[in-house]
Amino acid sequence: MRKMPRISETEWEVMKVVWDLAPCSAGQIIEALRQTDASWHPRTVKAFLNRLVGKKALGFSKNGRAYLYRPLVRREECVDAASESFLGRVFGGALMPMLAHFVQGDKLSPDEIRELRRLLKKND
Repeated sequence: MRKMPRISETEWEVMKVVWDLAPCSAGQIIEALRQTDASWHPRTVKAFLNRLVGKKALGFSKNGRAYLYRPLVRREECVDAASESFLGRVFGGALMPMLAHFVQGDKLSPDEIRELRRLLKKND
């Protein structure tokens, strides 16, 4: 398995748009980001795109004068890597203390608890 790039919280926002729209131009990415948060500045988005290209999380191709961006990493792979990193940092890599934290801390809704029970039975 190849090493996943470390993606910051803000870079995740850009990646989510690219995962949903790829292949897409910087203009399309900027427009999508500004629909949820009008404070996104085009130069900031372009800086994040360049950073993600440098991290090999994004690739691009030239289409006339525009660049079309596409993900080089799958969303699921990044979610797995980020989850494992969080689990390791916060819970020493142990899944049970994390689950206990959320269940005992009333952080799960009744629907989420039912879904967790269903998943646990399925894997039993």
